[in-house]
Amino acid sequence: MVVISECSAPTASRCFPVSLRKDAAGVLVRRLSLPRRSWSSKVPSFRTLAVRASTPLSAAVASEACAKVIDGKYVSKLIRDKISAEVSRMKEAIGVVPGLAVILVGDRKDSATYVRNKKKACESVGINSFEVQLPADSREEEVLKFISGFDDDPSVHGILVQLPLPSHVNEQSILNAVSIEKDVDGFHPLNVGRLAMRGREPLFVPCTPKGCIELLHRYGIGIKGKRAVVIGRSNIVGMPAALLLQREDATISIVHSRTQNPEEITREADIIIAAVGQANMVRGSWIKPGAVIIDVGINPVEDSKSSRGYKLVGDVCYEEACKVASAITPVPGGVGPMTIAMLLSNTLTSAKRAHNFQ
Repeated sequence: MVVISECSAPTASRCFPVSLRKDAAGVLVRRLSLPRRSWSSKVPSFRTLAVRASTPLSAAVASEACAKVIDGKYVSKLIRDKISAEVSRMKEAIGVVPGLAVILVGDRKDSATYVRNKKKACESVGINSFEVQLPADSREEEVLKFISGFDDDPSVHGILVQLPLPSHVNEQSILNAVSIEKDVDGFHPLNVGRLAMRGREPLFVPCTPKGCIELLHRYGIGIKGKRAVVIGRSNIVGMPAALLLQREDATISIVHSRTQNPEEITREADIIIAAVGQANMVRGSWIKPGAVIIDVGINPVEDSKSSRGYKLVGDVCYEEACKVASAITPVPGGVGPMTIAMLLSNTLTSAKRAHNFQ
């Protein structure tokens, strides 16, 4: 039995009180009330949650006891509101509504929940959703048949095959079958290959890594020239996250299950993206003062105080990291909402590209 030590705070917003204001464009912006001098207000901002690229990350937290919250839930709402407006504009201008098709094979509860959330997200922004649920013992040919049908359907602009697939289904064959023009998950080998090559542009970038980078951009966190460590090397998150950071001119290290001295390597990082799927693996002692942490992990751990009997925590020990880092994503409410927002964004982009709509 694995014992996970208790180290996650219920919410990071306890660190500083939150207020709301409108910026020059009339957009409602959350601000953290801080005891000392005020900083310029970007959306969102650091100290209002933004650090200027010229400011050393460690200086931003030298006298602070708690990291700033990178609020993915809030940022994703801004993105979804913009997507909703664009979907409406496209429908009014040319009569086209973006469409996303999701194929689910099997009856995994977590996968079914993800699919249900994606469907709700589509409805919230006006994107049409098409869903196919196949039994776990479905043959590979059956899955390929539905992919082919959606590929040929002009009302479908994005195709997503929910992973993982049952063990008897060849994941590579399934992902290769999705048309690159509708590969809104960004997993087609041509999209991944273009992402890896300098001077090439993928049609789509995988949604979770794209959401991580978007959060760094939205919070004004500089990437160029910084040391970045990605913990985990999966095809879904770790590998494409490292490629995206490299495109932003960061110096990259990847920590994985065979890495020796992972703590030492991680402690050198200005930016940490943790995507390993192990609850509270990254401790406060792994983190350089002032580092920025993007925690992709979402892991259930026992919690007798919860009505569900468990709570969700990240790959980073939040309570410890909060005392060392300059900024951190909470779990839940950090990267998760951004993943779905990027999927909606990719679907809208696909529809615009298909109809040459600017």
